[in-house]
Amino acid sequence: PRGTIGDIIVKGDNIMLGYLNRPEATQETIVNGWLLTGDMGYMDDEGFLFIVDRKKDLIISKGINIYPRGIEEVIDSFPGVKASAVIGIFDEKSGEIPVAYIELEEDARELDEKGLKTYMREKLANYKIPKYIHIIEELPKNATGKILKRVLKEKINA
Repeated sequence: PRGTIGDIIVKGDNIMLGYLNRPEATQETIVNGWLLTGDMGYMDDEGFLFIVDRKKDLIISKGINIYPRGIEEVIDSFPGVKASAVIGIFDEKSGEIPVAYIELEEDARELDEKGLKTYMREKLANYKIPKYIHIIEELPKNATGKILKRVLKEKINA
């Protein structure tokens, strides 16, 4: 139904044929000619597609789906924040809880954490507010500048 978040899958002459020398990855990604993008999104009433987040980044806390991208957009709009990454970590009571990693702007000496929490309370539902905030010198990124959330998860699980 329109407005409902779900998996984004596409089909057409313009999709890739597969991964070079990676048949297993191709089988997981292309099923009966459909490309499983790994993205979550929804269509509005006019038929426009909106991407919400990556499926693998979804946090499930107390049975509620939490999409990190929306939280990151709020954190990134706070003064002094250069970039953020929100990941889910295991929690015995909730299943997962959101945790934020924040990289500050070069001229920012420190983050007004109390101010950030107040700001998030104004913009986000309570269950979306990260339980822990970690300031790190630099978020791990790949060659194209995309934040590598799996590296942050690996550090937690190490």
